[in-house]
Amino acid sequence: MTLLQLNELTVYYGPVRGIAGVSLEVEEGEVVALLGANGAGKSTVLKALSGLVRPLSGTISYDGRDLRSIRAHDRVRLGLVQVPEGRRIFPALTVEENLELAGFGFGDPRAKRRSRVEEVLERFPLLQPHVGKLAGMLSGGEQQILAIGRAMMAGPRLLMVDEPSLGLAPQMVEYVYELLEGIARQGTAVLLVEQNVTLAFEISRRAYVLQQGRVVLSGASADLEDDPRVVAAYLGTDRGDGDRLASETADP
Repeated sequence: MTLLQLNELTVYYGPVRGIAGVSLEVEEGEVVALLGANGAGKSTVLKALSGLVRPLSGTISYDGRDLRSIRAHDRVRLGLVQVPEGRRIFPALTVEENLELAGFGFGDPRAKRRSRVEEVLERFPLLQPHVGKLAGMLSGGEQQILAIGRAMMAGPRLLMVDEPSLGLAPQMVEYVYELLEGIARQGTAVLLVEQNVTLAFEISRRAYVLQQGRVVLSGASADLEDDPRVVAAYLGTDRGDGDRLASETADP
């Protein structure tokens, strides 16, 4: 069953077009990779889904609901939750406080929030020895796990993860990806933004490749894994209309 559907989504930052006519789908419980070089528009797609930027045109359907008029915090309540690039935890708060703070927006009593914290800690045992430690004292990998755990406090149906491997040691990258695979196996869909295409293809069922704000390739990850057009999209050797996209301006 289709959980998320974007149709011809276009976003501008002032006069500069960020993405142009992006369409994609995510089914319940599947992992979908959104790939592309720096500046391709991957994070813009996530921001539009989260309600942090307003599309100029196109539609976003989530669980059969039109999201365009729904505010960012209400999207979280619907189960559309993002783990941002760079983690963005609260370094001066403890691990436990970071998790509990994530549960405040639902109006639940403290006992229910505490129960949720315990569930997340049980799911992510690497955090358990650090519950009373300031989050800023954790390693980069531990902070990434905390950021994912914080998102899981919202009980997401669709988890959007932006560059989870960025700056992490290989062993920790493997651990983080095992966590994401486990999350998907338990029924939460994952929309993964990643520059490491090898990792992304390993974990995802399908993938979309962005170049200069447009989807230039899409299909089963197994089929795209050895497709030379993926490399071309990253290196900019097959640009076509994408070259013109960066210089296009308009009054939205």
